[in-house]
Amino acid sequence: MQITQIDTQLCTIGEGPVWDVAEQALYFIDILGKKVLRFDPASGETRSWAVPDVIGSMALRAKGGAIVALTNGVHTLDFESGACEMLARHSDLNETVQLADGKVDRRGRFIVGSSDRTMKEPRGKLYTLGLDATLREIDDDLFLSNGPCWSPDDEILYHSDSIRNTVFAYDYDIATGTATNRRAWASTEALGGIPDGATIDTDGCMWMAICEGQKVVQFRPDGGLERVIDMPVKCPSSVMFGGPALDQLYVTSLSPAFLGRQATPLDGCTFVIEGLGATGLPEPRYAA
Repeated sequence: MQITQIDTQLCTIGEGPVWDVAEQALYFIDILGKKVLRFDPASGETRSWAVPDVIGSMALRAKGGAIVALTNGVHTLDFESGACEMLARHSDLNETVQLADGKVDRRGRFIVGSSDRTMKEPRGKLYTLGLDATLREIDDDLFLSNGPCWSPDDEILYHSDSIRNTVFAYDYDIATGTATNRRAWASTEALGGIPDGATIDTDGCMWMAICEGQKVVQFRPDGGLERVIDMPVKCPSSVMFGGPALDQLYVTSLSPAFLGRQATPLDGCTFVIEGLGATGLPEPRYAA
């Protein structure tokens, strides 16, 4: 196994990596930097697009460009012009609640959570953005929404509340995009950090960044801890399989400097882990 720092832009809060199989490129975001970035491993080139507000997550779009979850709603982002326009908003999003992490299911819906801005009240919710560009609530009672991802058979949705240090599992109906039977699936309390961005491999194992814990971990499908990888930064933030064979794990990170804490030179860097012996699944695009 080898961990390598990628020569790309340093982020304040690097998050939300998305590997695009068609382009063989890695997209990711800088939350407070208000940017979407694209790294091309073949050329080493990084492009960036500015968005008008704090960004919680992004997904590529079947029609081209991307959708971005900003504080007040989901917007479209045109890669050619850089234009960012409102696509869907919800009345729950206000000065106390903002959109956070999100991913696309294999029917092309965008599942995105929201979080309490103070992280002290369970005001956050989980939404589905369907092809009609309407945000519909599918769960509530969340402090800090993070890491949505699905089992390979689409029957389980995983999603974390970072403040509770808990990963939840839901029964997921891929036909309707509804999630039921929320139950605790795994805890990160013993890992020294909070559950952050996650992805699922072809064997149904979850790979997750443990922010503040300086780790990336692998959970088995039963929620048991399989593997712990020590990272060179305290705050890894999210993970995504990429590369031609989808066997390289990209890891974003954040800098604690925005919290007024001392940062190291590697904080906010993006990394790739090779030689894990695991393979990821292609990331879908938002279908509308």
